[in-house]
Amino acid sequence: MSDSVGRRPVRLLTAAVFALAGLIFVTSFNTSKGTNIRTDTSLLKLSDLIHERSQDNADLEESTGAVRKQVDALAERDDGSTTAEDIKLQALQKAAGTEPLTGQAVTVTLNDAPPGATARIPNVPEPQPNDLVIHQQDLQAVVNALWQGGARGIRVMDQRLISTSAVRCVGNTLILQGRVYSPPYKVTAVGDIGALRRALTASPAIQNYQLYVNAYGLGWKVEDHKLLTLPGYSGTVDLHYAKPVEQAE
Repeated sequence: MSDSVGRRPVRLLTAAVFALAGLIFVTSFNTSKGTNIRTDTSLLKLSDLIHERSQDNADLEESTGAVRKQVDALAERDDGSTTAEDIKLQALQKAAGTEPLTGQAVTVTLNDAPPGATARIPNVPEPQPNDLVIHQQDLQAVVNALWQGGARGIRVMDQRLISTSAVRCVGNTLILQGRVYSPPYKVTAVGDIGALRRALTASPAIQNYQLYVNAYGLGWKVEDHKLLTLPGYSGTVDLHYAKPVEQAE
């Protein structure tokens, strides 16, 4: 008697487990309705959606740039005279980064460490995952150093930076002006090559990055260009800002 009583809770628990499994099976069947839940287009991964929106933004920037060129061409046709105001406006456009810029240039390429990277020099601890990828601070350090070195214009990947540009990363994915990029990352600056290189070398943040380059194999490459043209910024220059919700009276 005592033995049968002692086993009863086990039998009840077993029955409950089978009942729960049956409920999950029925729920899953009703949810899927004969479709493969894992590949249902309504359940796209967030990363897929981000890349889709990034491509949409790239297409819109291209069309915006084409329209801007048409507007500029019409303005020049209608007013062929060159006044002091026109000259000042042209100077402001160059400073704003909306016009192409040609000159000597330097390109810096940053990349994640190779797969399976380990310590490459003695007395260095084995790397943590964050030690092997490019971070926002690394890209910002390069951009800041190039500005400090007198860069007349900077392009990150295929986009020209303007005064409102923000270099931001989520993990090791770059989000720049509504578009998403993966490493390797290229930063190109037009200016005096010697001054740009000296600014890169003098940057404490880049010196720290170089420690990880030597220890774990993070990518670092600097190339000189005798003549290179940066395209003008083609996106919208209008400021977008939050507005307070109107309070109901």
